[in-house]
Amino acid sequence: MAISWGVKSFPFTICVHILGVVAAVLVLLWNIHFRGGLAWTSPNKDLIFNVHPVLIVIGFILVSSEAILVYKSIPGSKEYKKLVHLSLQGVALVVAIVAILAAFRFHNENGIDNLYSLHSWLGLTTVILFALQWLIGFVTFWYPGAVENTRSALKPWHIFFGLLTYGLTIATTETGIQEKLTFLQINSVIGRYSSEALIANSLGLTLVLLGAFVFLAAVVSSR
Repeated sequence: MAISWGVKSFPFTICVHILGVVAAVLVLLWNIHFRGGLAWTSPNKDLIFNVHPVLIVIGFILVSSEAILVYKSIPGSKEYKKLVHLSLQGVALVVAIVAILAAFRFHNENGIDNLYSLHSWLGLTTVILFALQWLIGFVTFWYPGAVENTRSALKPWHIFFGLLTYGLTIATTETGIQEKLTFLQINSVIGRYSSEALIANSLGLTLVLLGAFVFLAAVVSSR
């Protein structure tokens, strides 16, 4: 994602920060106020599941969004920005793995099958691609580091697959929100036009806008 700082990208990065705060508030409001809170171990298994969307939105999407924009949003040397980018993406990867484990834990403790839905297939694919992207970036651009010609040749592909994986993260989260709402509505837990449904749909729309501004900030010309 190594695209140099440019004044033209600044409004987009500000929008990303604002939308990130909105998304964090919405996902916390949904899962704490409406869904009852978070827990890794609880007689109420729904609290275990709630860990999953909160970590995905705040720890995976928002952190990786900031990682993509590091080269445009913070001052410092190229090596420093590279270290921050790599570190943030590493944090996002670890959090995503924990979030997936929370979903598996919820399913296993409730006797629910794993990996049967499009959402779960997309999620697993996204995290695997994200991990490969991080590993290749680490050995190519950080340690031990490839020769300059190799780095130059791989840089466009690193950017492309980074943005592709990020887009998959947004798409996967959208399917997860829809899947959760569908289950709640089919089981008559919430109404189709309830406040909770409004919050969840607003979260989905906010994440789409967030992703759009991340892409704009990442690809806009700095000249």
